[in-house]
Amino acid sequence: MLGWADTPYGTPALFVLSFAESSFFPVPPDVLQIALSVARPRRSFFYAAVSTVASVTGGVFGWVIGYALWTAAVQDFFFQYVPGVNADSFAAVRELYHGNAFLAITGAGFTPIPYKVFTIAAGVFEVSLPVLIAASILGRSGRFFFVALSVYLFGPRVKGLLERYFNLATLLFFILLVGGFLVVKYAMR
Repeated sequence: MLGWADTPYGTPALFVLSFAESSFFPVPPDVLQIALSVARPRRSFFYAAVSTVASVTGGVFGWVIGYALWTAAVQDFFFQYVPGVNADSFAAVRELYHGNAFLAITGAGFTPIPYKVFTIAAGVFEVSLPVLIAASILGRSGRFFFVALSVYLFGPRVKGLLERYFNLATLLFFILLVGGFLVVKYAMR
């Protein structure tokens, strides 16, 4: 992937990678975005925008995958052959997911939690597309623009830190953010 950063195809490769990672591919686009941004720091925010648009679009495709596969064939297989999975347990999990879908998708979009699992699950559980898109825009843009801002402000020396500590930093930030919301929520009671 990093080889694409030194070619004219770096931006299209970033788009394809960001799209695919959001729906079925296991490699996150951050490494390519970092390499492109370090090579051209003034375009860091452009690369973040490319990653965001492609990732949100890929998230919608993940939703389609989840919805189509579940309704077409997988539902019957799970209900018949997987112990503990039945219409009642599925409805309970669906209700739990719906109650927390925005936060779950936003968190998965921002943190190292596999975002594609949540986009596919959103399709399986029929989360509304506006909720998926809004949560995806918030989570994914936060992630990708954090990378862009870091490279823009600190230049190439931040590359090693981002590669080493990015997942931990995003996870800690999200935990603090959710914790702050919970404190405010319970303090206002």
